[in-house]
Amino acid sequence: MLLRTAALERIVRGEVSLVFRRWRRPTVRTGGSLRTALGVLRILEVAAVEESGVSDADAMSAGYASRAALLEDLGSRAGQLYRISVEYAGADPRIALRRQHELSEADADDLLRRLTRLDARSPTGPWTLRVLTEIEAGPGVAARTLARRLGCEKDWLKPQVRKLKNLGLTVSLPAGYELSRRGRAALQRLRVGEDSR
Repeated sequence: MLLRTAALERIVRGEVSLVFRRWRRPTVRTGGSLRTALGVLRILEVAAVEESGVSDADAMSAGYASRAALLEDLGSRAGQLYRISVEYAGADPRIALRRQHELSEADADDLLRRLTRLDARSPTGPWTLRVLTEIEAGPGVAARTLARRLGCEKDWLKPQVRKLKNLGLTVSLPAGYELSRRGRAALQRLRVGEDSR
């Protein structure tokens, strides 16, 4: 579920607590969370509703002046209308994680286990060391160029980098990526592991 920065800012300030979307199927679920550019949102409830069930109070809770303004903004796209109740849950934990560059032995072992698991699940074979190395060599290189250097498709690369980002190892830039401090520490550990084989 994509949200504009202005809407996110209002959710963070507590001014907006509802979001409305037309979907064929929901992309978030009750009890889940959503990472955004401004932090994590808690998804309190996802409920299918009819247009007739949307009130002016709902519209105001979604940041609109009226029910009519909300429905006009939603347009007549195909799909079921959903009311999503949200609240700000705090800063993105990956931000603090990627600043941690001094890894204890236990942290390093856990991280290497996770990376090994990512490699083991890949039908194309180990990839984490290659991708981290290429990002280190070319910070800010566009995903398309990075994919070409790695000999893979951009559509394959982007979700893999997202997995590394979830571990606090990479940072998304306006174009491309760079390694976080934690990512550089992890890459050193991976290289030591490779050299000892």
